[in-house]
Parts: sequence; structure tokens; C-alpha cells
Amino acid sequence: MEVIPGRPDLNTRTMEQMMGQAKEKGAQIILFPELCIPGYLLGDTWEQQAYLRDCEAWGTRIVRESSGICVVFGNVGIDWDKTGDDGRVRKYNACFVAKDGKLWGEDNFPYPFRIKTLHPNYREFDDSRHFFSLPQLALELGKPVEQLLQPVQVTIEGQPVRLGCLLCEDGWSDDYALKPMALMSQNSPVDIFINISSSPFTLGKNNKRNRVFSQQVKETGIPLIYLNSTGIQNNGKTVYTFDGFSSVYNPAGEVTAFCPAFSAQLACVDFDHHVQSGSQNILSVPDDWDISNIYQALTYGLKHFLHAIGMQKVVIGISGGIDSAVNACLYTQVLDPAHVMLVNMPSIYNSETTKDLAGQLGNNLGCLYTIVPIQEAVEYTIQQINQSPIHNRQSGEISHLSVSSFVTENIQARDRSARILAGLAASFGGGFTCNANKSELTVGYSTLYGDQAGFLAALGDLWKHQVYALARYLNEQIYHREVIPQKMIDLVPSAELSFDQAVDEGKGDPIQYPYHDYLFRAFMEHWNRATPEDILTWYLDGTLEEKIGCRSGLVKNLFPHHKAFIEDLERWWKLYTGMGVAKRIQAPPILAVSRRAYGFDHREAQNAPYFTAKYLEMKKALINGQ
Repeated sequence: MEVIPGRPDLNTRTMEQMMGQAKEKGAQIILFPELCIPGYLLGDTWEQQAYLRDCEAWGTRIVRESSGICVVFGNVGIDWDKTGDDGRVRKYNACFVAKDGKLWGEDNFPYPFRIKTLHPNYREFDDSRHFFSLPQLALELGKPVEQLLQPVQVTIEGQPVRLGCLLCEDGWSDDYALKPMALMSQNSPVDIFINISSSPFTLGKNNKRNRVFSQQVKETGIPLIYLNSTGIQNNGKTVYTFDGFSSVYNPAGEVTAFCPAFSAQLACVDFDHHVQSGSQNILSVPDDWDISNIYQALTYGLKHFLHAIGMQKVVIGISGGIDSAVNACLYTQVLDPAHVMLVNMPSIYNSETTKDLAGQLGNNLGCLYTIVPIQEAVEYTIQQINQSPIHNRQSGEISHLSVSSFVTENIQARDRSARILAGLAASFGGGFTCNANKSELTVGYSTLYGDQAGFLAALGDLWKHQVYALARYLNEQIYHREVIPQKMIDLVPSAELSFDQAVDEGKGDPIQYPYHDYLFRAFMEHWNRATPEDILTWYLDGTLEEKIGCRSGLVKNLFPHHKAFIEDLERWWKLYTGMGVAKRIQAPPILAVSRRAYGFDHREAQNAPYFTAKYLEMKKALINGQ
């Protein structure tokens, strides 16, 4: 089901509708996702007791309506007589099993529900901030954790069925000391494991999930149903899509049924937990590393995010470059083109080439299109700054500021966003987009309150090479024609904010994307995030390109000597850990697709850039020996 965070009323009504449909189909058990009544990513809404009471009441309503069908669902479980570690009323991330108007499972557990054992506290997850875990409960009761890992026995048509109820992370136990699935199967007979989840989409995650879950099923020999939610949820700075992809595993760990990604549906499965491998249709799960999965996640996320915030119109600054072009295509996939306004805002530095390309894209998409030149306004701003006297109230001296060429670039970017796009969006009745990609966000290669402004950065979790791949995919697989002009794809990437960035002369961004995309990814996406010490070590070992994943031979072509390599490395590291942080803190929300997105997924503090002692030693030895 699609879970709408913060709306237990709507989620309960969805559940009631699906329960009615399931009864009509003769279903004996219906499964719903983790925290499907309240939603999962709610921030500190979990601290509102009125909200907790509301969720509890909606859950009671589902229990009352469980006549004739067994309902397994996720909700917050509350012990009003106890507190959590924060001193607030105790909350559990819980799995409820209801049938015939009552809850089942209290015969072998302290509560009439099961609670989550493993609480993720990495990436976007922050379960331990709000919920009391099974290990904490076991410690309080003075019992071994494994003693509490018991299945729920429910009667289906007069026969006992033992349900091994797990919640999301309980199935991702490889790096934990506790293995809930294995412990429960050792503790007591289990007929079928059920993992109710609220697991966000990231590229390649389903491939890994299937490997992990399949192996656990093989080890226990007990079938598993994995049940995930769809929809979008967020934690403020990062917006996540939930792709569902619910799957059934037979006792051999083979997938025998699954739901299509990003599809809310009631899927009915005839299930016999005694059936072994070979007597069922074994399915191959689609690979989810392809660019098509990125496209699907982005358009799904955009459509649902716009609906959630009630935005029906958008304004997009269109430069003639690839980022704004891809953004324009994505938004016209989820909105009526008449509700998308493309705006070209040229200055004296914009070439006829990019201006023409912007116009071509507007024609190809059939959007609203306008041209608003900025040169006159920029010159007026510069004149005002240059000519405005600055009075020193202590000495009585009068001075003037002088606008540098670098400041002039930023004035242009801010004039486009803070003045034109913001004004047009307000007049149009919509919002304006942020077109920045992940490479730019990493090192702050964007102007604060300028091109880093907007209501959402749809491409903010895509490296530049992925933006190009998405552009080609849009032309070839979505439009089946050249909607994004090929010249846009071939053109050197450039901000066109000065004559030093003239695209017709081959001048562009200082970022060498075929190399820096992968360097930046090593900084922020690698599980063990790389530092200059790691990069320099790999450089000296001759393994850098292999370690970060860029093209072989590229480093030597870009950097003729060690000093040039070190200067480049330190330049971007200082920006990534310095000014880039300050800009990201004020950046728009990111629509996440990768294993680590900026925002709440990438928690960072504004500290000064730092180089380890070992790095400085290696650098000194390398420079002296050069």
C-alpha cells in the first residue's frame, strides 16, 4: 500500500478498502507494511502524545474489523505506564496480528504485539531516538533476547499457523550480533516468516535484499514473505521514494512471486508453506542498477512530492545546458506541459548557441517559454554597490566597494533565482526548481541563494555522468526522438557567467567530471568514506582509478606531476568539507536515489577542513622527492 506519513486516518481507510477486497477474494491473511498507520519518517512528531493516541485508536479500529480475516500490520505500540530512555512515554515499532476482533500473540510475549529487535541508526534511519528495542526490553525483564523471539500462533480455519513476525531491519542482520530470524527458528517451530518493512528505494538495493533474504531463508529452510510500502516520505532535507517490491521466498530461498516496483496493489498469492523448491514457478527478480530505475524513481518521487505539497505548476530556469534540460523533461513527464514554464535568462556571457538550444528544448516539450534578459539588472546592481558610499561612523571616512569579476558571476546567478525565478513562480502560482546535480553540491559549485535555490533538487543525488545517461535514456527510451538536442549533450558543461566560460570556445566548468565525479563519490558515498590520506595512498600505490572507479589512465592524463595532483585534491577537499557544507545546509531538499544522499542521510557539521598527519607526511615526502 501507499503509506502517507502523518495521516493515520487516510492510511487506515486504505487498509480497510484492501481488507474488504481481500475478503471478497477469499483471502485468509492480509499483510500491511511497517508503521503503515502512522508512517515511518515523521521526525519528532513521535513526541506528540495526542498523535500517539490517534494512531492507537486507528489501530484499534483495524482490530475490530478483522472478523473473518487475519490482519498483520505495523503501528506504534505504546506502553503508557513506562518511559523510554528519553523520559517520554515508551514507544515500540510494532507488528500487530489481529483476527476475529482481537489481537493474538500475548500468550508467549509481554505485549499483544511483536516489537522490532534491530534498530538502524545509520543513513536516514534514527529508530533508537524514538523507539524501545527488543534487546532493551529483554535487559529490563532480565531475560535473554532469544527467549523473547517467539512466533505468533494464530488459528486459520481451525489449524494453528505460527507466524514469525519480523520488522524491516530484523532481516538485515548480517552486521549485527543478533540474528532474529535464525534465533526465532531455533527457539520455536515457525511455519512462515513475515517481514513487514518500510524500506526506501536506493539504486541496487533490491539486488542486495534478495541476496541477503534468500540466504537467510536457505539457512532456516522456512519460507518468507517480504512486505514493503510504496509512496514517499521525508525527513526534511531528504525525500525518499518507497518502491514496494514485496516478494515471496519458498523454503529454498527462491522468489516465487513479487509485486512490480513503485506499484500499490493488492496481490493475492496461494501459499503452501510445506511446498519445497521445484514445484513452484521460480521467478528472476529484475535488476535494479539500470538508468531506467533512476528514471522511474525520480518521476515517481516528483509526482508524489508535488501532490503531497499541493504544487501544480513549476518554473524552470533553462540555460541551454544538460541539467536544466533533464529537469525540464522530468517535470513535463509528471505535469501538464502547460503547467511548466521554462525561462531563459541571458546575460552578455550567454552564447547564441545555448540560447538557441534552450528555445529548441522548449519547442520540443511544448511547455510555456519565456526569455527574461538580466544584463541591465545586473549592471544596475553593480552600479549601486560601486557608487553607494560607506560611512565609517568612528573615523568619519567615506569609502566605496568594488565589485570583482567573481562577485559579478554570483550577482548574475542570484538575480536569476532570487529575483526572476522567484517572482515568476509566485506570479505563476507555483515554485521554481533547483537544477544542481550532486557533483556541484559536493564542492559548492553553485551560488547560495542563486542556482542552489528552489523548492526541490530533483537531480541533487545524481552525479554528472548519471545526468548525461538520463538525458540519453529520455531521448531513446521515453520520447523515442531527440527531445534534448544532441548538441546539448555534446556541449562542454559551463555556467556561462564570464567570458572565461565561453562554450563556443570550449571553455567550461573547472570540474573534470570523468574524474571528479568518482573522486567526490569516494568522499561521500563510499561506506568507509575516503579522505585525502586514502586518495594519496591509492595514488602512490597505482590503484586510485580502480579504487574510485574512474577510467584507467585518466589520472596520468589530467595531472602531469605529483604537485598538480595534490593541489587539485586539496582544492576540492577544502571545498567539500568547508564552504560546500555551509551551502548544503541551506540547500533545497534532495530527492534520494543513491546509497547516500545529501541532507539527513549525510550528517555533517561546519568544521574547518582537516588533513591527517599521515597525509601531510606523504605529501611532504612526495613533493620533496619530485
